[in-house]
Amino acid sequence: MRVFCHLNELPADWGPTVVSIGNFDGVHRAHQHVLSEVGRRARELKAKSMAVTFDPHPLRVLRPHGAPLLITPLRQKIAALNETGIDAVLVLPFDRQFSSTSPRDFAETIVARGLRAREVHEGLSFHFGHRAEGDCEKLKEFGREFGFQVVVYPEMRLRGEIVSSSRIRQLLLEGKVGIARHLLGHPYSITGTPAKGRGDGSRYTVPTINLAPYPELLPKTGVYVTCTRIAGERFESVTNLGTRPTFEGDSFVVETHLLNFHPISLSEDTEVEISFLKWLRPEVKWPSPEALKVQIGKDVGRARRFFRAARPRLGKSR
Repeated sequence: MRVFCHLNELPADWGPTVVSIGNFDGVHRAHQHVLSEVGRRARELKAKSMAVTFDPHPLRVLRPHGAPLLITPLRQKIAALNETGIDAVLVLPFDRQFSSTSPRDFAETIVARGLRAREVHEGLSFHFGHRAEGDCEKLKEFGREFGFQVVVYPEMRLRGEIVSSSRIRQLLLEGKVGIARHLLGHPYSITGTPAKGRGDGSRYTVPTINLAPYPELLPKTGVYVTCTRIAGERFESVTNLGTRPTFEGDSFVVETHLLNFHPISLSEDTEVEISFLKWLRPEVKWPSPEALKVQIGKDVGRARRFFRAARPRLGKSR
């Protein structure tokens, strides 16, 4: 998959395209469905299949104090888009000047002339242009004028749940990672690097890996069954999100206990990916580190039972 960061990076011989435009936060199952159709139609039309997205998220420019935390930061979003099999992603820089582009100019300059779009595939809630004044009906009008077709997809529902980035975000904030996984089509994951802890884990309980502060969306505080991938090696794990009140913690931490732990070489740049599979319990202030150690043993037992039941679907831990 090719990645372009400006319209003028497209090769002169790139040819016509079939495109979908949006934020694609989470690259959830509705996004995946649309992009699979984009790919299918591009093959039929002998065109290139493309996703067009924005960086930063438009709300971080237009309403920075109300902008949502991201389900998938840009690097993870590009990796997820690559999994859909499309030919290319165009990441358009979003700033105040770009936000002033009228719907008509967007359709003519970017979609028709820049992308040479034959078809544009969008969800029913798609809006574009200055003040989001353009919608799917307006895009169809411009398509008739500038020579591209518009395919509009109805809202997707799975088991009664609306498949949308906002719904997935809400589910994660409620700790409902299993339902979020169903809508995403994969477990919710975060990726970061190790941070130096205070040593409480190895001294009082069990060895842990602390994640450096994570700037985007985290699930509800509490204890989770997780999978943790470290430098490409995958471990079954239990992860705590919170302030560690048993140790009078005053800052938020993400710390993971690896099941079947063995010594691992870590540096500040080692990539750590944590995938959230099941919420176990809220974070609790225990009367002593010893009481916490007993509870961690129970958490680990529940996690091991979960993995024994789920292993045929999840695969081996390493």
